[in-house]
Amino acid sequence: MEISQKSAEGLKREFSLVMTAAEISDKVDERITSLATEVKMPGFRPGKVPASVVKSRYGKQVLGEVLQGSLDDATRKVIEDNDLRVATTPGLSVEEYEEGGDLKATISFEIMPEIDPVDLSTITLERPVVEVSDTEVDEAIERIASENKPSNPVEKPRAIKDGDTAVINFIGRIDGEAFEGGSAEGHHLTIGSNSFIPGFEEGLVGAMPGTTIDVKVPFPEEYPAAHLAGKESIFEVTITELREPGDAKIDDAFAQSLGLEDLAGLKDAVRDQINRQHATATRNKIKTAVLDSLDGISGEFDVPPTLVSQEYDSICRAMKPDAAQNEPAEGDDQADMPAADEGMSDDDKAEADSLARRRVRLGMVLTDIGRTNNLQVTEEERNRAIFTEAQRYPGQEKDVLDYFQQNPQAAQQLVGPLFEDKVIDFILEMAKVEDNLITVEELYRVEDEAAKAKPAKKEAKKSAKKAAAKKPAAKKAASKKAATKKAAKKS
Repeated sequence: MEISQKSAEGLKREFSLVMTAAEISDKVDERITSLATEVKMPGFRPGKVPASVVKSRYGKQVLGEVLQGSLDDATRKVIEDNDLRVATTPGLSVEEYEEGGDLKATISFEIMPEIDPVDLSTITLERPVVEVSDTEVDEAIERIASENKPSNPVEKPRAIKDGDTAVINFIGRIDGEAFEGGSAEGHHLTIGSNSFIPGFEEGLVGAMPGTTIDVKVPFPEEYPAAHLAGKESIFEVTITELREPGDAKIDDAFAQSLGLEDLAGLKDAVRDQINRQHATATRNKIKTAVLDSLDGISGEFDVPPTLVSQEYDSICRAMKPDAAQNEPAEGDDQADMPAADEGMSDDDKAEADSLARRRVRLGMVLTDIGRTNNLQVTEEERNRAIFTEAQRYPGQEKDVLDYFQQNPQAAQQLVGPLFEDKVIDFILEMAKVEDNLITVEELYRVEDEAAKAKPAKKEAKKSAKKAAAKKPAAKKAASKKAATKKAAKKS
């Protein structure tokens, strides 16, 4: 096999590969001979199938395997022999090949740039610190209480109104036939909660307790259960009781209703949760500060064009209102996809390009710091990340683990953030870091990453922000209560 460098422009590298017909034939014959000792075919004893018979049956398949294997081997050899650090997945293109002839191919990829070492000790940072006040804890508990108000029976008969909780028995029918999941008894439904299909709760408004009514509602066209989607239904509903929200008294009894020992325990649980939320926000804030510092002190270097292009496409899709629909699904033919920046203004495109270059550039710097300081994600850390991801899918853990086992690239996507965190931690150890007491509002204030990538642009900033910064409301942390069922149970 003959391999020679074809071109070297910037970070792009191309190598020519020539594999003679004799080399290909020898590898095919070697594989056929090996296969003949393993294959089982009718009329022959195991391991005694003539090579000529195996070749006539499996020759095409073996040839394909040999060619692909040879190209993969050549790619590895090129990288190892030239001591290259590859930044992109190598591309292989067959320039010339006919069965029985020589194979001529081109191997192309982009390499990592040479980056000047960064003196991390020159970095000075402020670590934001937020103290959780009693007022913040009390406000969070009040929010929890407002979401967990008790309901009291309505003593004086009246019609159902928005905000009431109706205790109902119901059975749903389509074309006169009851359907699975469309009935229940003693169900507590809060009017206005939107926990049933659209129109159901509105159909109960004005009805009196002790009565039975028919509620006619269509299932949405996009309803998850395909056999119900778009179908007209009639629910026979009996209202057995009407309840209205009362006031939640914040005391030991309230805390116990949420599974805590007493009010002090509830306050501790809420304080811990708020502290965890602030810790996450603090980490994001200091990480952003690290990246900003690196962007300012790292020298100039080229970035791999392919990585910039991929990041640019990702940013453009995220900037569009229907971002989720713009992401190509696995297996989609990229050639059939519209350009990621289709319909965007020139200013938006320039903003996305600057942001893409900043992200790729900083990724290169972090990677280089990790490499030069021998920072690595251990096998134990990798496995822990995979198991944690699997636990997000109860009942499907084995399938998820098998998926990552069979798809190393998918597993690498979990490892990437772990490596980045290790590098960030290393930088924080080397840098000068001082704590800075700030307010909750300051902690959750969003700064536009695009503004750092390029001096002030007036457009596209609101679309570049994927999430508005909100002061996080304490979740029903300690609550054991299940959320209201989706209905007719959104079967």
